[in-house]
Amino acid sequence: MFDDLIAHIQSEIHLTETEVEKFKSFWKVFELSKDDYLLRNGDLCMFDSYVVKGCLKAYCINTKTGKEDILFFATEKWWATDLDSFVNKTPSIYNLKAIENTTMLRISRESFIELLDTLPKLEKYFRIILERYIASMQRRVIILNSYTAEEKYQHFIEQYPSMLQRVPQYLIASYLGVTPEFLSRVRGKK
Repeated sequence: MFDDLIAHIQSEIHLTETEVEKFKSFWKVFELSKDDYLLRNGDLCMFDSYVVKGCLKAYCINTKTGKEDILFFATEKWWATDLDSFVNKTPSIYNLKAIENTTMLRISRESFIELLDTLPKLEKYFRIILERYIASMQRRVIILNSYTAEEKYQHFIEQYPSMLQRVPQYLIASYLGVTPEFLSRVRGKK
C-alpha cells in the first residue's frame, strides 16, 4: 500500500527503516466508491490524501452556466486535497469526487504537523512537492489563457496519455475549457 509513496519520498530524501515505519503510522487507508465525495464545496478539508489507486476529479460549479468546471484530476501517485482549506482551515471552494473506485492514504492536519515534528527531514520532501504543484498551476494558467484549443488538447495528451482511456470526454473538455462537441472535432482531426 505504501510502496509508491515511500519510493517517491526516497527519491528525494533518505529515510531509515525505522523512519519509514514511523512515517506509515501516521497514515490511514481510505476508500471511496465511484461517485463518492472526498470533499464538498463549503466543507473544511480535514485531510491530505495520496492516491494509491483510482481517479478523482476536482471541480466547482460555474455560477453562470451551472456546469462543472474541472480544476484537476488526481490519479495514482498524485495528491488530492484543497490545499487552501487544509492549511488555512477555510471552507473548501471546490468538490473532490471519485470517478473510479479509489484507494488513498490520508493524514489529518494535526497528524501532518506531528509527522513533520517527528520526522523533520520530511519538510524538504513536502517543500519539493509544493514547489512542483505551484509550478504546475502556473503552467496550467498559461495554457488555459494562451493556448488554442488544439494546443491545449495536444498538451493534455502528451502530459496525461492514460487519462484518455479513463476519463469521459466531457470531463476532459471541461478541464480544457472547451465544449465536448468542439473537443470531438479536435480529436477527429488528430
